[in-house]
Amino acid sequence: MIAAVMCFAVVNTIAKWCGEIPPHELMFFRSAVSIVYCVWYLKRNNIPLLGNNRFWLLTRSVVGLCALFLFFLTIRNMPLASASTIQYLSPVFTILAATRMNGQKVKSIQFIWFAVAFVGILLMKGFDTRIKTEWLLVGIASAICTGVAYNAIIKSKNTDHPMVIIMYVPLVGLPATGIWCLFDWVPPTPLQWVLLLIMGAFGQIAQYLTTLALHSGAASKIAPWNYTGAIFALLIGWAIFHESPEPLALVGIVIVCVALILNSRVSAYKN
Repeated sequence: MIAAVMCFAVVNTIAKWCGEIPPHELMFFRSAVSIVYCVWYLKRNNIPLLGNNRFWLLTRSVVGLCALFLFFLTIRNMPLASASTIQYLSPVFTILAATRMNGQKVKSIQFIWFAVAFVGILLMKGFDTRIKTEWLLVGIASAICTGVAYNAIIKSKNTDHPMVIIMYVPLVGLPATGIWCLFDWVPPTPLQWVLLLIMGAFGQIAQYLTTLALHSGAASKIAPWNYTGAIFALLIGWAIFHESPEPLALVGIVIVCVALILNSRVSAYKN
């Protein structure tokens, strides 16, 4: 899961770097790269393209696309570390949704470690006056959609191949964003073309690794490792976008890491 988070960090960095490209256009490029690889892989391995559990595959696709679009909006309107901090509320919503959607049980002490990790994330964010209330709400909505999408993946793990689950995102996203781009298209520069293709490739890898992780275990054990993405975002924001972290942010990093280590020692769920 950490490898997936690192790939997502590359995607997020490019999305922020290409600030002139609208969010729907970024999603179009991601979908275009993803669907080419997915179709090739599924055809090569004689795997049915449309899968079996189509309701949850479509659900995963729609809410996942909503989460991505909303997250790209937050990246554009607040510092990268802050946007990622809000997005990494998603493990909480993943676990809450898992208790309803997938019948997974969580030990009470895990909620304590989740809360401690979230306190660490708040410290990393600091008291940033650049975050407006409306964008905070957009970020929270993105995190909720991500939590539902992760549970839809778990719903499909016993019925469909991971690559089928991944393919449903561009299957819906490519025509939807393609039509949007017809009315609002910003021509990329040569450098941006390269960056957008790289973003699509890393996005595909990240989606595959995330799907494999969620296929292999319970949401309550896997999802909290998303918190490490906030650390990568903090470092990238400082190194590339000159978003200097506050002293409390360094304390937050330690708190997040300790909370994750303690949580990993707890049995994640009972059948």
